[in-house]
Amino acid sequence: MRSRIEDVSSVEGARALHVQPAGIEGTRPESARAQYRRLYRFIAATDILSVGAALLVASWVQVGLALPSGDALALVLGSPVVVLVVNSMFHLYDAYRYTPAEEFRRIILAVSLGLTGLVTFSFWSHADLSRLWLGVSWTLAIVFALGSRRLWHWHVGTLRGRGRLGFPTILVGSNAEARHLAELMDSPSFGFRALGVVSTAARDRVDTGLPDLGAVADLRELIHDVGAECIFVASSATSSEEMGYVAKAVRLEGVEVRVTATLPEVLSSRVSVQPLGGVTALSLRPVRLTGTQVLGKRVFDLAVSSIGLTILSPLLVLIAAFVKIGSPGPVLYRQRRVGLRGRPFTMLKFRTMDQGSDAMVEDLRAAHGVENLMFKLREDPRVTRAGRILRRFSLDELPQLFNVVRGDMSLVGPRPPLPEEVTRYEDWQFDRLEVPPGITGLWQVSGRSNLTFDDCVRLDLFYIENWSLAYDLYILAKTLPVLVSQRGAY
Repeated sequence: MRSRIEDVSSVEGARALHVQPAGIEGTRPESARAQYRRLYRFIAATDILSVGAALLVASWVQVGLALPSGDALALVLGSPVVVLVVNSMFHLYDAYRYTPAEEFRRIILAVSLGLTGLVTFSFWSHADLSRLWLGVSWTLAIVFALGSRRLWHWHVGTLRGRGRLGFPTILVGSNAEARHLAELMDSPSFGFRALGVVSTAARDRVDTGLPDLGAVADLRELIHDVGAECIFVASSATSSEEMGYVAKAVRLEGVEVRVTATLPEVLSSRVSVQPLGGVTALSLRPVRLTGTQVLGKRVFDLAVSSIGLTILSPLLVLIAAFVKIGSPGPVLYRQRRVGLRGRPFTMLKFRTMDQGSDAMVEDLRAAHGVENLMFKLREDPRVTRAGRILRRFSLDELPQLFNVVRGDMSLVGPRPPLPEEVTRYEDWQFDRLEVPPGITGLWQVSGRSNLTFDDCVRLDLFYIENWSLAYDLYILAKTLPVLVSQRGAY
């Protein structure tokens, strides 16, 4: 980043970073907000197609492979208006302001509310719609809508990698926090492109590596001078009086604004704004599981794992035969693990290693110089030929559905550690034992074995701090694409 801006030391230099389109002298490129508006028109079209396709398939399931007619046809034809209205209510067409997890939650709510509206209409119009139609419509609408949004996220990432959809941004503040923000914005994947910083009265000034554009009192003029579309405020470097300049610039110039908060990383669904005597306070919703939530999570785990075992039983039999033929020894590998609040239990897996492999761990650690608390080798000599295939797609983990049924584990949660790992925990790492361990979890869909142990624990703690049933669904929805991609699997 420094090499890109080391010759830029003024407002004129910062303006030069706002690249002009070829062949159009003196004009600015299309704004990021306009690019997003155009993109979300196409996203709206795929939302309509997703719900319409779900209603069509549900009609086919109900009456056979025939075109819908009568009541079903009226609902299919009326669904575009309902989709656009409800999705707009949930601000799903400016979702670049949200995290993927928050967008996931809003899509589920929007689909549920939209279908509720359609069902209400059908009730008043005496339409003949079955429970089967409703269940299939709701399930497929969510699957299609989430699937299409997943593809759009991939497309957005591609566009950002090409330098598009990035907000030209002014940083307010020049302290260590502002420098950290500048370093983050050096990656186009976040959707911001730092033009420079404006100074505040904070004393702990550091070199951010960006040009100093001027004072925060001149923010409105600087927005025009450098073509900024977003203001990103380092709150630790900004007083309440200086925030007044930011608020006025945002109100009169209509730019995007982001303000950092000295909070641990939390989901936006936990945060609400509360005015308090002229001061804006952030209210953080507690997430400790109540008795009702614990019951709800357990019922969900039992239902999904039981259905999964029933559907996957032929596959489990085939894998068991594959393991048995591949190498001598038992089909299942039983290992002592530590669960909720430090209680030990026996975790089940399909065996992927030769018998007696556990005794080789310390020798392999020394031979390969592995210091990470979680012992993983990309080319582990103990893994059998069948085991490599099973590990590649995480099929060896399927017997843990029995652990879920027994209550030892949950579908989603931190991975259960080995007893010897727990003896080496630091104090802050014990917090991951506050919830039941899971088959999948946040770190499994965020890099898996490519992450360090500390990174895994931080992701586990983020999950614990932000638990919700919708977040469990979000992680489960992300698990299948990760398994197919084989990223971090070995």
